[in-house]
Amino acid sequence: MNLVQLAQRIRSVRTDRQLTLEQLAERTGLTKSVLSKFENFRVTPSLGALGNIAEALGVTMSELLDGVDEKPRMVVVRKDERLPLERDRPASRIHYNALAHTRRDKVMEPFLLEVPTGVARSRRLAHEGEEFIMVLKGSIDYEYGDERLRLDVGDCMYADGSVEHTLNNPGDDTAEVLVVWVPGGVSGSGANGGGASRG
Repeated sequence: MNLVQLAQRIRSVRTDRQLTLEQLAERTGLTKSVLSKFENFRVTPSLGALGNIAEALGVTMSELLDGVDEKPRMVVVRKDERLPLERDRPASRIHYNALAHTRRDKVMEPFLLEVPTGVARSRRLAHEGEEFIMVLKGSIDYEYGDERLRLDVGDCMYADGSVEHTLNNPGDDTAEVLVVWVPGGVSGSGANGGGASRG
């Protein structure tokens, strides 16, 4: 299942219904924190949780999931076709650009991150699965658990996403980072809400 598209679908329907996360939490019996993790594609919702969300939003499960499992053999995303995403607002100023959003069911989720100078995200967060990072432009300070690493152009890292982490930009210009996220992996089962294990 394409978690990024599913997360966008949930957020889009919720905002169309003019519901806050707090209101959706009251209707579903799920916590605001868990719903936020679903909408920021940090945790995989279980079918039970999706059923509760669909009912609370006044849509069917099939409407909520329509198209998220389509799998063309190949997709091409041109530079001007990248899909900008919001994630972890307002705590994060990082701009996410999905690079393979037109392939709905996939193992990997590649993103180009534009990291503004200074503190790009105010708190460390964890997520399911594993990720590969490569700095394409500028430098980043990557905080991972108790470690702090400086990564420059061409430097790469592969990490378990279940450890709380963040990245910031010590330079004077916007940094660019390629991130390839694999929702499955070694990072354990989904948090609360009965999330199906994807790492």
